[in-house]
Amino acid sequence: MDSRRGRPEEEFKDHVVAFGPVSKTVKGGRRRTFRALVVVGNGKGKVGAGLGKAQDLTDAIRKGIEDAKKNVIEVPMNDSTIPHEVIGRFGAGKVLLRPASPGTGIIAGRGVRPIMELGGIQDVLAKSLGSSNPYNVVYATMEALKQLRSAREIAEIRGLVGRKDKGEEAEVVPDGLA
Repeated sequence: MDSRRGRPEEEFKDHVVAFGPVSKTVKGGRRRTFRALVVVGNGKGKVGAGLGKAQDLTDAIRKGIEDAKKNVIEVPMNDSTIPHEVIGRFGAGKVLLRPASPGTGIIAGRGVRPIMELGGIQDVLAKSLGSSNPYNVVYATMEALKQLRSAREIAEIRGLVGRKDKGEEAEVVPDGLA
């Protein structure tokens, strides 16, 4: 139970994408700390990424998990794939995500794959087009997922609601309601 909000806390799985030592030069020499890039997800369309830094690696991972849970987003899906093609950019990182037919699986590199698996997306094609830095790739993937829109959202934006077939007329939503 989430004590501050009074609602049950969701069960998230986590995956450490990258970790390593970092150092800062101070007057007395070098101060060594660790950073960890962590992805969390519930396997049902919610996924988040976070970065943790600490003196100890286990503390950095714990902080990364906490940060990732604060940055969770909802991913719209069509069955087991994403609704449309999208490109996400972060720094020099650029990631292309394409929907795939059922049974294709997750065709993606090491920075994108854990996000798709933990987000519950089973069929997707992904290509990292820019930087191969895992931090930029993960955050570019998250930016791409934020840009996704469901078919219903696009219909509402265009003023079409309740459309079932190409031959049927769509209900037009009056201005101000969509």
